[in-house]
Amino acid sequence: MSVSQGKLSEELPGLLPRQKTLGVSSRVAKTALIALAALAITLFGRTAHKQLSHCLQSASVVPVNSDLCPQAPSLIPVKNNALWATLTEIYGTEGFRSKAVDWLSGAIQIPTESYDQMDPVGVDPRWEKFTSFHDYLEKSFPLVHSSLELSKVNTYGLIYLWKGSDATLKPLLLAAHQDVVPVEPTTYDAWTHPPFSGYFDGNLIWGRGTSDDKSGLIGILSAMETMLENGFQPTRTVVLASGFDEESGGRYGAQTLASELLDMFGENGYAMLVDEGAGYGEQYGQIIATPGIAEKGSVDVMIEVATQGGHSSLPPPHTSIGLLAEFLVAIEKNPFEVHLARGSPMYKNVQCLARHAPDLPSSLREDILNSEHSDKALLSAERELFKDANVKSLVGTTQAIDLIHGGVKVNALPERAYAVVNHRVSVESSVAATRERDARLLRSLAQEYNLSYTAFDVDMNWDQSAPAHGTLTLSTAFDSGLEPAPISPTDGDVMPYMVLSGSIKAAYNSHRSITGEDHVIVSPGLMSGNTDTKFYWKLTPHIFRYGHTEGAIGGAPLAGVHTVNEAISASSFVEIIRFFTVLILNADETLLA
Repeated sequence: MSVSQGKLSEELPGLLPRQKTLGVSSRVAKTALIALAALAITLFGRTAHKQLSHCLQSASVVPVNSDLCPQAPSLIPVKNNALWATLTEIYGTEGFRSKAVDWLSGAIQIPTESYDQMDPVGVDPRWEKFTSFHDYLEKSFPLVHSSLELSKVNTYGLIYLWKGSDATLKPLLLAAHQDVVPVEPTTYDAWTHPPFSGYFDGNLIWGRGTSDDKSGLIGILSAMETMLENGFQPTRTVVLASGFDEESGGRYGAQTLASELLDMFGENGYAMLVDEGAGYGEQYGQIIATPGIAEKGSVDVMIEVATQGGHSSLPPPHTSIGLLAEFLVAIEKNPFEVHLARGSPMYKNVQCLARHAPDLPSSLREDILNSEHSDKALLSAERELFKDANVKSLVGTTQAIDLIHGGVKVNALPERAYAVVNHRVSVESSVAATRERDARLLRSLAQEYNLSYTAFDVDMNWDQSAPAHGTLTLSTAFDSGLEPAPISPTDGDVMPYMVLSGSIKAAYNSHRSITGEDHVIVSPGLMSGNTDTKFYWKLTPHIFRYGHTEGAIGGAPLAGVHTVNEAISASSFVEIIRFFTVLILNADETLLA
């Protein structure tokens, strides 16, 4: 079976050339090689996974142990190769760097803080600042606003529709939020440069939102604007969705956008989704990018104790505050049991370390490599990996006592005391299992202190021979309760993940004017927090949380995010623009189904 080079170039990106530079004649020869590689990928996209291996062999790129952390090749656009070459050159100029700095700096100068307690749009005047931000976007990106269809949802939610010429292709969905976390006024003096100045010192752009997440939103719009300036019109439709209250839960923003996005293209109507998330960084001697393929769930549990009040000069053995303290100590003394589950996002992540990170301790490498079929090796790897508290927290269900309240006066016995425990639920667990564990853990203490016990509206009492001395109540606080996100597929030859991986490598290489397949390794990752994607599960099973920013490793936030001195380098921001550019181009000419 044969396919013409012209047909191939309309369907699939090629593999990154190994030569540093290519003359005209060598490019012709290389094009033939790329076409041969693209043929196999095209056949794969239409039939089965065997063709990917043929593609790699045809291009003389041999995957390293395809059964363990398989790597996609660096993907360079084929149909849009000339455009990618032009944009690569543009992005490397000082003039474009200056332009990119101005785009992001201007966005930072418009404070778009969202707060936990805000009334709906139209009621709370604090939302009105987003009008100025929208005006800025329209002025800064005129081609985007004249060429794309813009819909506003709940006044400030944005959906940009870049219509492709082939309506049969599922759209690429990109997401980024407009809002930023508030800056605590008492910390203003601790900032090197004012938090809403957008100050550029020649290297760094300073201010709230430079990393989370205006660099993502402005990066996407910058890529789109520059692509339009250079005549690009997509074959595959591209959709950009931007909420305005991600930092306060997304209730008014992404939640309303989700309904509109569902109406536009239906359930599972999008080819893939890329939203904010982790980036890349050095781990054990290897640069590793970790797109989040899942998010942990969450639930807030309120523990409330009520006892009889009175004068503090005649106290009982235990006040409600004392009893609450006992329960909280029990919570902290009994963390959730944590195990590394085979096939989980974090297990896949450490497998990638074992396969590709040269400086990983040899004993740990051996345990990880053997853990697929050895429980002993898995437990040994666990013990070593969990010495890093962050790794252990990413894997298991966590608990953090974040709020506490009790008492109204120093000489009055407190009649009520409560605390709220924030749980981040493991992808191997559930909200129900987390609640059940908390309820079971505190039952014996409630019995010991003769308290009537209700947990999540279930009577947990035993046969009591004497009247209860008070009540213990467990409930879900703040209407919380989010299950862990579905895990996006990465095994085998899943095209959306491969295109994302290949685009990450292409952007990384392009920004540094290098070639090769192993400068950056792409590994599945896990997000410790939640993003707007929690509302988008019905849109596509291929949801990736990735920001292509150096330093955001393995689900951990960048330095300065949500605190003082948030900043991003101009070089990093230009690389973000490169990433979204090559992702759009690769998705445009790849069969993602």
